Amino acid sequence: MFGMDARNLGIDLGTANTLVFVKGKGIVVREPSVVAMETKTNQIIAIGNEAKNMIGRTPGNIVTVCPMKDGVIADYETTAMMMNHFIKKTKKPSILSNKQYVMVCIPSGVTTIERRAVINAAKQAGARDAFLIEEAFAAAIGSGLPVWEPTGSMVVDIGAGTTEVAVISLGGIVISHSIRVAGNEMDQSIISYIRKKYNLIIGERTAESIKMEIGAVGDIEGIASMEIRGRDQLTGLPKIIEIQAKDVRNALSDTVYSIIESVKNTLENTPPELAADIMDSGIILTGGGALLGNLDKVISEETQIHALIANDPLDCVAIGIGTALENIHLFKTKAK
Repeated sequence: MFGMDARNLGIDLGTANTLVFVKGKGIVVREPSVVAMETKTNQIIAIGNEAKNMIGRTPGNIVTVCPMKDGVIADYETTAMMMNHFIKKTKKPSILSNKQYVMVCIPSGVTTIERRAVINAAKQAGARDAFLIEEAFAAAIGSGLPVWEPTGSMVVDIGAGTTEVAVISLGGIVISHSIRVAGNEMDQSIISYIRKKYNLIIGERTAESIKMEIGAVGDIEGIASMEIRGRDQLTGLPKIIEIQAKDVRNALSDTVYSIIESVKNTLENTPPELAADIMDSGIILTGGGALLGNLDKVISEETQIHALIANDPLDCVAIGIGTALENIHLFKTKAK
C-alpha cells in the first residue's frame, strides 16, 4: 500500500543544513537551513547557500533567519516555504502534482506538537503525507548498524542543534537521550571564549571555521594555530590575532563534557545484555560533531568502550532515511 515510489523523498531537516534523498540518485540537495527575508514585507529573498552567504552582510531591511532551532521547527511558515524550495530543487515536479510521500527526520525528544508541526509543514510543502523517523535511528541505519537484528547497537549523532544518543535493537530504540547541546553550542562557546580571553568579537561563521580547522579535545598532538579576524571589543576597530588549538580545547570543554555525560547516562540505563553487545560492537559516532578532533578517543577513554567514527558521518542520517523509505509503511503509525 505504501510501497516505495521513485518519487518519494527523504528529508534530513537539520538545524544547520537540509539534505534531500531521492531513490536511485542519493542525496540531491545539500544546503544550509537558512532563509533571507525582507523585514517589512516578509518576502523571501533567498534560501539555502545564497541566504547563508548573506549572514552578517545584510542591510537593515533584510534579515537572515534559521527556521529550525535545536532540531525542531521554530518558524512554521518559513520552514514550509524552505522545504517547498528544496523539494522543487530535486527536479521532480511530480511530487507537487501527484502528492507523493515524504519521510522527515526528527530528534527523539520532540513533543507531539512538534511532531505534528513537521508533518503539517511537509504537507504544506506539497507532500501527500509525511512520515517521521527519529534522527538516531536514521543515523544508525545510515552507518550500517544491524538495527533489525536482536543485538544492541549504540549511536551518538552530534548535529548542529542536538546530540542524539540511542541504543537500538530489533528495529526500535530501546533507550535514548537527546540534549540540545551540539555544534551550534560549540560555536557559541568559541565566540564567548575568544571575547573573554582576547577581547575580540567574532561571528558565528568565524567560530565554525575555527572549530573545523583546529578544533580538538583531549591531548592535542603538535601545535596547531590559526589567524582570525574580528572586531576589538575595546577600540571597536578590526583586529587580527592568532589563536592556538588549546584555546579551542578550553572553549569546548564544557560542551564536550555534556555530550560525554549524555553517553554515560544512556549506558547506565541500558539493559545488561545490550550493554554487553555494545562492548563488542563499540559506539558509532555520526554527524558533523563526530569530526571534532580526538572526540572518539576521549569518549573511548571515558566509557572504556571503543568509539569510532562512521563512514560519511555527515550523510548518515540522510542515507538512513533513504533506506527507511523502502519500508515507509512501517512508519505510518509513528507519524500520527
